[in-house]
Amino acid sequence: MSEKRRIKLEDVAKEAGVSKTTASRVLNHRGYLSEKTIKKVHDAMAKLNYRPNSIARQLYKQETNFVGLIFPTVNNPFFGQLTAELEKNLYKKGYKVLLGDSENDPEKEEYYLQQLLEHQVDGLIVGAHNQGLPEYHHPNLPIVSIDRTVNEDVPIVSSDNYQGGIMATQRLIDLGCRHIIHTNGPTTLASPTQNRRLAYEYTVKANHMKPIIYYTSFNSSIQEKILLFQKLFREHPNVDGIFASNDIDASLIIKVAHQFHKEVPKDLKVVGYDGADVTQLLFPNLTTIQQPINEIAKTAVNILEARINHQKGIHSVTIPVTFHNGTTA
Repeated sequence: MSEKRRIKLEDVAKEAGVSKTTASRVLNHRGYLSEKTIKKVHDAMAKLNYRPNSIARQLYKQETNFVGLIFPTVNNPFFGQLTAELEKNLYKKGYKVLLGDSENDPEKEEYYLQQLLEHQVDGLIVGAHNQGLPEYHHPNLPIVSIDRTVNEDVPIVSSDNYQGGIMATQRLIDLGCRHIIHTNGPTTLASPTQNRRLAYEYTVKANHMKPIIYYTSFNSSIQEKILLFQKLFREHPNVDGIFASNDIDASLIIKVAHQFHKEVPKDLKVVGYDGADVTQLLFPNLTTIQQPINEIAKTAVNILEARINHQKGIHSVTIPVTFHNGTTA
C-alpha cells in the first residue's frame, strides 16, 4: 500500500482557485485580501484537511509564538495565580507558554534558560530569584521581569511595595502596637520587594521605635521557618505586632504564636502581604496587603508584546496595592 501523500499549500491553492502566493498570504495574514478570498482558502484547507507546517512558518516569520516563563515555584499561592494569569493573557494574544519552575536553584534556572533559548522563544517573563546569569543579557531577546532586578535593560512590573510596607506598618501602629517585628527575604536580593522592608524601617523609626527584622531564605522549608519564628517569640516575648512579607509566613507566624499562648489579635496583631485568591479562600480572616496579581500579569504581557514588536520608550511599571481588612490586625 502506498503512503498517503501529504497535502501541500499548492493543493490548497488549486482547490481554492487562487495562486500559491495568495494562499500563503491568507495563511500568514499578510497584505489586503477580500473576505471572499480568505473564505475560499479556509474552506479549501478544511476540505483537504490541510495542516500548515509550523516550523516553516516560524522560519518565514522569524517568530515561534512561544513565550518562556521562569518562576521560583508554582507551589505558592502568589506565583501559582500569577502564572495562571500570565498564561491566560498570553493565550489571548496568540502565544503558547513554556514554563520553567526553577525551585530557587540557579543551576536549574540556567538550564531552563538555555532550553528556552534553544526553542527560540519570542520572549521571556521571569520572576526567579537568581541573579547574574549570562542568559539574561541576550541582546535580541525581549524580557520582562516581575518583582526582580535582572539587568538595567529589563523593565520590571511590580506592586507598590513601599506603599504596601507603609500601609501594613502604620496599621499596626494605629492599633497601638509598640513592639513591631518584620519578616523578609534576604537583603542580597536586588528586588523591588526590598521596599517593603525599607518602608517598615522608615515608619517605625518615624514613630520612635527600633526596627527588628528576621530574615528567611527562599529555600527554607516550612519546618525551618517554624523554628525561626519560634526563635522570634523566644527572643522577643513582648512582640505585639508583626508585618510578614508574605501571607504564607503570616499564617505560620499565627500558628507559632498559639504555641506561645498569644491570641491573635488580642495579644498579637499580624499583617501579611500578597492576598492571592487561594490565600483569601483558605485564610479569609488574614489582614493583608493585596497585590493586584491579575493586573500585574496583564501589564507584563502587554509590555512583553511591545518589546517583541520593537517598540521604544518602554519603562518599568509600579501598580498600587490595596488593604484587605481581616481580623488579625
